[in-house]
Formats: sequence, structure tokens, C-alpha cells
Amino acid sequence: MKVLFVCAGNAFRSPVAEALLKKLKPEIEVASAGVDPAIPISVAAKQYLARESAQQYLKKAPEGLDSIKLDQYDLIITMEQRHKDAVLSKCPGCEDIVVVWNVDDPYFLPHGYAEKIFNQIKDKVAQLADSL
Repeated sequence: MKVLFVCAGNAFRSPVAEALLKKLKPEIEVASAGVDPAIPISVAAKQYLARESAQQYLKKAPEGLDSIKLDQYDLIITMEQRHKDAVLSKCPGCEDIVVVWNVDDPYFLPHGYAEKIFNQIKDKVAQLADSL
């Protein structure tokens, strides 16, 4: 089983989901990518993952969607519809394996929302892990 998480910058949402799923399901191959990675991994992401003893699963640097072979995944989870659109523009045949979680980007929300977004991702990853 191969799972890919996709967000905008691959700096918070998708790498957090990747790290948490790797911790819960080490037997599954998990990766993450950004539609337009341009910034380093969020400090907040590192702090929240440390509290979950999952920081060792966090990637070192953001990766772009262009470096990913999308058709090799069994499940692609995007954080927003626009990320799904980006995936499908590169892999039209991936339609049946893409799921949108509708998780907002904490970079565009008021201060203090990052933890709420982290907890939302944590809950969704736990549900996903239980279903796999």
C-alpha cells in the first residue's frame, strides 16, 4: 500500500499527515508533496510532532509534486480541491484514488489556528489508519 499526501507548500499539512501515518502504520509506504513547495518545513509542525513522538518521521525538506510518480500510489489525499485539480492535471487516470480532506492552510489563518489544524489532521490520519 502506498499513500501520498498533497498540500500547497509541503511545509505543514502534508508532511504532518505523512509523519503521523508513518508512525501509526510503519508497514505502509507514505510520502508527501507540495503543489508549489517554496518554504522550509514549519517550526510548528516540528513542535506538534515532537509532542506526539513522531518527529523522527518528518521529512527534512519540502518536495514538489513534479518529482512524484503519481500513478504508483494506491491512495492520494489532497488537503484542498485545488490540490486535487493539480494532481489530476498531471495524472488524469488518478481520479479514482484521490480524496480531498478539506483542511485549511494554517499559514492563511489567524495566529493560534495551527494547533487546531494539526489536531484535525491527527484525527483524520487516525481514522485513515484504522481503515487501512
